[in-house]
Amino acid sequence: MTQQLVNRQDVPIGRHHLRGFLDVPENATGLVIFAHGSGSGRYSPRNQYVAAGLHRSRLATLLVDLLTPQEEMDRRNVFDVRLLARRLREAADWADTVEPLAKLPLGYFGASTGAAAAIIAASAPDDRSAAIVSRGGRPDLAGADALGRVRAPTLLIVGSLDHDVLGLNHDAKSLMMAPTELVVVPGASHLFEEPGTLDQVIGLAEHWFRSHLKGETQ
Repeated sequence: MTQQLVNRQDVPIGRHHLRGFLDVPENATGLVIFAHGSGSGRYSPRNQYVAAGLHRSRLATLLVDLLTPQEEMDRRNVFDVRLLARRLREAADWADTVEPLAKLPLGYFGASTGAAAAIIAASAPDDRSAAIVSRGGRPDLAGADALGRVRAPTLLIVGSLDHDVLGLNHDAKSLMMAPTELVVVPGASHLFEEPGTLDQVIGLAEHWFRSHLKGETQ
């Protein structure tokens, strides 16, 4: 994983001054906000790699630390998906105040517990997200109510070797009313460390976002 984003800005976000890496390509067609999981953040090499791939497809990306440094010291916060969802919404609300982000259709990319945060955030009646992608995620942690309320088309990507998480994603998919697809990447484990598997994630995510993020810029 050697690709790096260009034109990156390190920005403070929202009232909690969350830190995020923002990259907006020329003629961006959408904005994807990343919800990291398991204590990961904007420095996650895997999410940076995925973001760089989406950037090539003219998608703006925001990789944000959903917890403050002080909050990260309490490991319970790392798994508090409702807290993470509130912060994800805070990042989305911030983006609505920033030009040119405010006019871009919005999507969420969630990994691990971040997928549950994305589902909960998207389940709010006033959320404007138009697409969700989960990589090795735990959408089941969002709960049946949130899963049933999501309106945004959702793509669940799971590695074929990630047996437990694959079963949990099947269960979550059965509870969703929004258009939902589950794609299994052959030979991939939970972290998609195997050669070429993360590139498959990029291709799947790119197609999903480009298909569903349609707004004023398209």
